[in-house]
Amino acid sequence: MAAWLVVGLGNPGPTYAFHRHNVGFMVVDELARRAGAGFTAPRGMRADICETRLTALGMGGIGADAQRIVLVKPRTFMNDSGAAVAKACAYFGVKPAEVVVVHDELDLDFGRLRLKLGGGDNGHNGLKSIRSALGTGDFHRVRFGIGRPPGRQAPSDFVLTNFPASAREELALEIDRSADAVEALILRGLEAAQNTFNS
Repeated sequence: MAAWLVVGLGNPGPTYAFHRHNVGFMVVDELARRAGAGFTAPRGMRADICETRLTALGMGGIGADAQRIVLVKPRTFMNDSGAAVAKACAYFGVKPAEVVVVHDELDLDFGRLRLKLGGGDNGHNGLKSIRSALGTGDFHRVRFGIGRPPGRQAPSDFVLTNFPASAREELALEIDRSADAVEALILRGLEAAQNTFNS
């Protein structure tokens, strides 16, 4: 059975764990939690991998209609995410159209979510690396709004800061909603998921 590859973008290691740039990792971790499954680091894959299945009942479901899902957290740094994604696509036989990339988005306010297929990388180095490695931008994106930096702070510095403690509760809700959006995209298709989750 063909698989869907759900890639969370982020930087590996505890230093980066709660940075705005790591919301992709956070969403993919939530999907693995729902499945009751853990990540492994297969030799040569350059990523942490979690294999599970998705049904109308949710992640980790079983049955004839279960969709095979591969959750991916690149162990390369953000700027080289494409190397890990291309390797995982080749290993699991996944085409770009069955890839879903979850990433932070400066151009959306915190609390907003946008699903799309294809498009440019909008200055996001993780997306740029994946486009280059796959030879196309025609993969799905779940864009998690983090907003623009305050004052004159450089976007490159802003994405490498933690969410404020005051936003923790809302962040948890947005991670949950983004995980729901990934499930809906795979189960119901892009348009139906956009109608529900695009804000």
